[in-house]
Amino acid sequence: MIILLAIVVVVVLFFIGVYNRLVTARNAFKNAFAQIDVQLTRRYDLIPNLVETAKAYLKHERETLENVIRARNSAVEGLKQAASNPADPAAVQKLSSADAQLNGVLGRLFAVAEAYPDLKANQNMMQLSEELTSTENKVAFARQAYNDSVMGYNNTRETFPNSIVAGMFNFAAAQLLDIVKPEAREAPKVSFG
Repeated sequence: MIILLAIVVVVVLFFIGVYNRLVTARNAFKNAFAQIDVQLTRRYDLIPNLVETAKAYLKHERETLENVIRARNSAVEGLKQAASNPADPAAVQKLSSADAQLNGVLGRLFAVAEAYPDLKANQNMMQLSEELTSTENKVAFARQAYNDSVMGYNNTRETFPNSIVAGMFNFAAAQLLDIVKPEAREAPKVSFG
């Protein structure tokens, strides 16, 4: 009887340990997503200032500016949805797609801006471009940390015997924050000098 009780205690302690490791790993990737949230919010907050600065110079490029704002708003909405539940693969995928679209239209904005020497020389535009470039680097580092945390969580969740506990308590797989289009894998080129 004592041996049976000892076995039950060991099994229960094992399940508690696995459950706690899964919770810790899940919280780690959620925290890593919060860091992405901070950097993407900063990035998305810079974009309206960039558009306002460019607006006076790019009077004939209204469509480009509107596309940037539309893509930014879509990315902000995607970020809100993903931030509310970083464990939702669909929300993370939507954010990834919206961010890739934003990168594309920002690239077009910077390409158009290259044709306007006065805009390239504008101090505000140069400062915003530097801040955006710096933020892009921070986003890349935050994305890498998030993806590392997701990989750690998914590995913990999928290895045996952890997979049994994960299945019992509905620990779903987490989604990597990946860039959808290969051509969007590069940060927008920012050059006004």
